[in-house]
Amino acid sequence: MMFKSLSFKVSCLFFCVQLTQAQLQYDTPESVGLDSEVIQKNVDSIMQKGIEEHAFPGAQLLVAKQGKIIFHEAYGYHTYDSIQKVGLDDIYDLASVTKITGPLPALMKLYEEGKLDLDKPFSYYWKSWRHKKDKKDITLRELLAHQSGLQPYIVFLSDVIKDGKIKRRFVKTQPNKRFSNEAFPNIYVKNRFKNKVFRQIKRSKVSKEKVYKYSGLASLIYPQLIENITGVPYQTYLQDNFYRPLTCYTLGYKPSLKHFKNPIVPTEYDSIFRKTLTKGWVHDENAALLGGVSGNAGLFGTATDLAKLMQMYMEKGTYDGKRYLKESTLNEFTKIQYPKNDNRRGLGFDKPLIGNDTLSLKEAYPAPEVSAESFGHAGFTGTFLWADPKNELVFIFLSNRVYPTRANRNLYSLNIRPALQEVFYTALKKDQVLYSY
Repeated sequence: MMFKSLSFKVSCLFFCVQLTQAQLQYDTPESVGLDSEVIQKNVDSIMQKGIEEHAFPGAQLLVAKQGKIIFHEAYGYHTYDSIQKVGLDDIYDLASVTKITGPLPALMKLYEEGKLDLDKPFSYYWKSWRHKKDKKDITLRELLAHQSGLQPYIVFLSDVIKDGKIKRRFVKTQPNKRFSNEAFPNIYVKNRFKNKVFRQIKRSKVSKEKVYKYSGLASLIYPQLIENITGVPYQTYLQDNFYRPLTCYTLGYKPSLKHFKNPIVPTEYDSIFRKTLTKGWVHDENAALLGGVSGNAGLFGTATDLAKLMQMYMEKGTYDGKRYLKESTLNEFTKIQYPKNDNRRGLGFDKPLIGNDTLSLKEAYPAPEVSAESFGHAGFTGTFLWADPKNELVFIFLSNRVYPTRANRNLYSLNIRPALQEVFYTALKKDQVLYSY
């Protein structure tokens, strides 16, 4: 039984108008030396199992190799009621994929322009940290590589809700001058709530040990930092310098306010804050309390728009003949920063586990076959982007695994994303067998 919503041939025709002016073009796996039959059978099998096991109600996969989109298929439905099929132009909540598609390109541009120094104390740019003994010497490099000692997360929603009720001092049901940050229909957060967020981050504990510890706290600061340095609103800066020239028209924040014709895939049923199904508004509560615009989460987009941005990264800062970032910048940000500390991370970008090629599929992250030069990021809602310059391969997986609840973790336990990724590294083998679970 297949769960595809459109065939590959139809997808080629559907998107040819959209991509004719871009570098990425649809082609067959055979055009890059891969076996389309092997790919189709294996991907279908993995996706079918994922839907049957409720890893997600639906998903889509886009793979580009050597500048060609050789696979783009949609599977399943938006929800388990099997009403709205997944489409290739659907818009997804990207969750933590925002970190490398939102603030990171702006930070890279400011770095190469000499407006940010990776090894200066971050407090040089973020002045409120200057008199915090445990933070004044933390560098931007340490923050981006998750080597700073900052704690992983702060649940700011606990400041807004008490005994199951929303505090009206922070949230209103109607907008006014002091409450204009729309987190959801009829939910407006106090404009100055972000200052409370910044204060709590400033007061948060920092580990004395400089070891790898993933933290999303600095990402909450980056949009304001970018505005402070450039004098341009964060969203405008991204649109002007990256999304619009790359023709990534759906990539951005708060898609429900932009009147896209594209369907937006829902995420989780929120029984605590929004009291309904979250769709078209950011799933992450911290990003929601910042009005839906944050550096840790909040971006939405389609697979094709994400493919263009990742292709630009993979090509060391160029896309369709235009340079967006210097090659040296991408080389610096996509390399492991602290290998001696057993920290696999680049600057903002995730990297394969150290020694990943020696591990089994179950132990590896991502697939064992990816090169050490590869990089990407995963998102909590079930999204995953990865680029492999050595193998000229861009891998985009989008799902809403948090529907109807974030307790659904079979996406991880079934190793679906690395298994899918592995298919495109082994499809040259004519004796390839169908994956079974």
